[in-house]
Amino acid sequence: MPHRSFPLPSGRVRLARGASPWLVPTVAAAATGLVKARHSGRWAAVAVPTTALAAGMLWFFRDPEREIGQGRVISPADGVVQSITPWPDGRIRVAIFMSPLNVHVNRAPVAGTVASVEHVPGGYVPAFNKESEHNERVVWRFDSELGDVEMIQIAGTVARRIVPYVPKGCKVEQGDRVGLIRFGSRVDVYLPEGIEPAVEVGRRTTAGVTRLDRD
Repeated sequence: MPHRSFPLPSGRVRLARGASPWLVPTVAAAATGLVKARHSGRWAAVAVPTTALAAGMLWFFRDPEREIGQGRVISPADGVVQSITPWPDGRIRVAIFMSPLNVHVNRAPVAGTVASVEHVPGGYVPAFNKESEHNERVVWRFDSELGDVEMIQIAGTVARRIVPYVPKGCKVEQGDRVGLIRFGSRVDVYLPEGIEPAVEVGRRTTAGVTRLDRD
């Protein structure tokens, strides 16, 4: 079941689900190098880079607690608004680029029921490239009070694994964690017809906090 975020003491951070295939071997290699470096200077050459890599992995896979923001549609991702595009069916697509420095746990933009979770095979061009919409991706549809709301997690050049947290038919609250994209990537959310965006290109967003719709 999805985990609902509530206000917690400042600084409370956990690690993202789905991070273990990357974290476990990296941290294990760093620990081994540090232990052996105590007895052999040669191991320092191994310990230093593996420890730096492990620290980077721990930072990348951080999953901070958030106080969920207010709005009909909130940002599903940390990042920067890359484009805002009117769609032929009347919806507006808000594309959010996530750099490797961003938190990569994505959250439900609306409350409702997960109507579908569809994995679509594709390429791996850089997530900031226009052609990235044809990349490996997971298409989410939420049945909400606003109607059908679509969100797409898009893999990038390095991010070749998307990890959904919740299955079709699951009920979610707005801001619940729904999935993880490993490394740099992009998340698109489609505002339903009649809803105008409250953000602009270049605006930084925080998953579960930044409001995307205008009053």
